[in-house]
Amino acid sequence: MGTGASRNAEGGSHGGEEREESLDQSGGQLYVSLKMENYKKKGDLIPHVYGSAPLIGSWDSSKALPMERESASRWELSFVVPPNHETLDFKFLLKPKYGYTPCIVEEGPNRILRGGTLQGDARLALFKLDSEEVLEYRVLIKADRVSPFDLAASWRAYQENFRPSTVRGIPDVSIDAAPEAGRENGSSASLELDLEHYVVPAPSTSANSGLVYAANLAENPRSITFAGVSVDRPATIKEMEVVIPDPSKVYSGSGMVESKSVGTFSPLQKQDSHRGLFVDRGVGSPRLVKSASQSTFSFDLKLDTETKNSMPAAAGAVAAAAVADQMLGPKEDRHLAIVLVGLPARGKTFTAVKLTRYLRWLGHDTKHFNVGKYRRLKHGTNQSADFFRADNPEGMEARNEVAALAMEDMIAWMQEGGQVGIFDATNSSRGRRNMLMKMAEGNCKIIFLETICNDERIIERNIRLKIQQSPDYAEEPDFEAGLRDFRTRLANYEKVYEPVEEGSYIKMIDIARGHGGQIQVNNISGYLPGRIVFFLVNTHLTPRPILLTRHGESMDNVRGRIGGDSVISDTGEIYAKKLANFVEKRLKSERAASIWTSTLQRTILTASPITGFPKIQWRALDEINAGVCDGMTYEEIKKNMPEEYESRKKDKLRYRYPRGESYLDVIQRLEPVIIELERQRAPVVVISHQAVLRALYAYFADRPLKEIPHIEVPLHTIIEIQMGVTGLQEKRYKLMD
Repeated sequence: MGTGASRNAEGGSHGGEEREESLDQSGGQLYVSLKMENYKKKGDLIPHVYGSAPLIGSWDSSKALPMERESASRWELSFVVPPNHETLDFKFLLKPKYGYTPCIVEEGPNRILRGGTLQGDARLALFKLDSEEVLEYRVLIKADRVSPFDLAASWRAYQENFRPSTVRGIPDVSIDAAPEAGRENGSSASLELDLEHYVVPAPSTSANSGLVYAANLAENPRSITFAGVSVDRPATIKEMEVVIPDPSKVYSGSGMVESKSVGTFSPLQKQDSHRGLFVDRGVGSPRLVKSASQSTFSFDLKLDTETKNSMPAAAGAVAAAAVADQMLGPKEDRHLAIVLVGLPARGKTFTAVKLTRYLRWLGHDTKHFNVGKYRRLKHGTNQSADFFRADNPEGMEARNEVAALAMEDMIAWMQEGGQVGIFDATNSSRGRRNMLMKMAEGNCKIIFLETICNDERIIERNIRLKIQQSPDYAEEPDFEAGLRDFRTRLANYEKVYEPVEEGSYIKMIDIARGHGGQIQVNNISGYLPGRIVFFLVNTHLTPRPILLTRHGESMDNVRGRIGGDSVISDTGEIYAKKLANFVEKRLKSERAASIWTSTLQRTILTASPITGFPKIQWRALDEINAGVCDGMTYEEIKKNMPEEYESRKKDKLRYRYPRGESYLDVIQRLEPVIIELERQRAPVVVISHQAVLRALYAYFADRPLKEIPHIEVPLHTIIEIQMGVTGLQEKRYKLMD
């Protein structure tokens, strides 16, 4: 704070320091910060300051000023010294947290601060607790000259950011009365009857995946030419010829379920020096770094690179679990293959796409490998139902070949650092699954994910969507002919279908209906498999819209300040009324809808004109915590904290504000929100903040983590996400400029 010269005095074990001249008396008023630090604090003793000037109490210990806790070991007291009291005569004392006695005054003479300069030798603050024990505190004193204008601006910001909230009386969950008929929220807030009037173009990278056949978004094969179609790939990857394990040989080894190397140590564990490693708690994904007691690493660079590549770009629980897996788990368990199993038209690809998006958003490097895409590129799209007969040896060989190629590509990608592969195919016979397990042995852990649907209505809907969207029937002009062919293909699969009974597996039975279904799991353990099960339990196909919007313009938006808990401006109040009208028109037939806000008053006030729907406050929806930068402008951060400003500029995703959060931290606390949004069967309106909505939008739009801090989420705009069996579609409404 301030613009003038500064002075630091530190009491340390050496007991001395250089003298400096007094601060320039013409530079404004004197701002003083007193700090005490101790790592062995006793009981509930609170450091206080008392002295000769009313500014710091008096020599009456009962009027001493308490210092505020800055961290677990540090206490601080800051104040501005008026010109007529620039010589301060003071001492530190310890007082019990409850009560006034006994007080323990520091040993030695009084401390004198004159014009910002500490007189005499710097020294520790010593407190004699009894005849034997002495408690030592390290003392830090900082003085700055600040102008009256800076002081006034700081006080104004303090008043605006810390005044009592106007909305704290509102309960976390509330239900307003239904709106009165014909009610309008003021002429300035009225909307056109046709909401399409407010639609604006969505970004080119929007969430409109429903317009694309989901399997086409899966990974491309790494080979050169398929059915005359050229596919780019690295020159070092081998061609289409692959060795296919014999599916007839039943694979009964335990390597897929519990790795044969469970009883051994990974290369990292073999090094004694792993005791000298710890996880960096700074920005972004954890990394293994050298401890203070270690002078060198004893393992080579290749192992470090392999470990780094298989770590997720994540924070919190995901990071902690990843570190545990790296340090303790067998090598093959660092890579996970989710192998889909199920008859056609059972929602396998839909499930694969959702799971891929979820894991990527959490920070795991995840890819979706669709065997149907490999087949179409290798053998074309004009294969009739006969191609899928179990008694067609040419067809069986061709299908096993592309399945082996897709599995080989997935394993090669994992060896390059990939973490989770989603292997999407019917895999409906035990022979096919044995082949995949044999290929995975020593390379990755396999979990089978079987989708079972007994609802004929859902199956019929899926079949018709398949005929409409699948490239297999793009050249079939007769819809009914395509329908007959696909039903024959389905019958061919049903004749030889063998449910999963081997290895680690998850069975989703009638989950698509969203109610009455069940999940069966066998031999599932570990953090990530557990998260996958929890996610799958809460997914369904019920179409519903999710509306995302920022709060109305706040007073801090007007002033360019980040964080805080300010009220909304006049413009923000107009948007709140427009939003209420929009919600009333858009969701007039959706009385099961709900309104979610953060616990900060600018979102609660934005939601206040909306009536007739339950409102729920989520702490997880609060804006990113700016820590010590809360309430500052970016210019102030650049001026006063240039190193922090540059660190944030270099990597906004992983940068963590001092005592605050990073975007990766925000993603971790938003996971329960995502799970609940997936579970909800009715529309939800989410009124939150820019960083939070960037992270939520990135989940639905499947945007890379590195793009999240740069996603455009403008004020006074509603982003509508339609979720359903056909994928995701996005529409944006701009209610105000």
